[in-house]
Amino acid sequence: MSDPEIEAMTAVADALRDLEEDAQGRVLRWAAERYGVTLGIPVPRSSLNGTPESTATLDDISDEEISAESPKFEHFAELYHAANPKTDVDRALVAGYWFQAIQEQPSFQAAKLNQELKHLGHVLKNVTDALDSNQSKKPARIIQLRKSGSARQARKTYKLTHEGLVYVQGMIAS
Repeated sequence: MSDPEIEAMTAVADALRDLEEDAQGRVLRWAAERYGVTLGIPVPRSSLNGTPESTATLDDISDEEISAESPKFEHFAELYHAANPKTDVDRALVAGYWFQAIQEQPSFQAAKLNQELKHLGHVLKNVTDALDSNQSKKPARIIQLRKSGSARQARKTYKLTHEGLVYVQGMIAS
């Protein structure tokens, strides 16, 4: 009697065996995104030695610790280049990360995200759709804190979740 989970793990291990470490990371991140799985903070293989520091889980690390550990960028362009987002959804997330983790603002508005992206020539076609997509991820990468006004175009205030911060950290690390 075979175990489908073990067979899947074996197939993944076989598929990754001949790839370089960077390529393995890209394939695994793609698979996680494709199947809606949240990955933990990347841990270099050399630190996987069983010490208590290397066994920390995603829930053991606070948002403040994630922000404190984030690389320091003087300009949004430097962060954008390091993260290299490919989709509008990821571009919005990286811009939110700029305000929340780098600029240390507790929240941000959609218009400010698009303004920063516009300066780099990466304006979002629909910033609200990009933010909504991040909210609909399981677990959500962004949450809406408030809405000012009753119109559909009312000003909305957002915040990255723990998972959103970790996701952008992974983009920067890769």
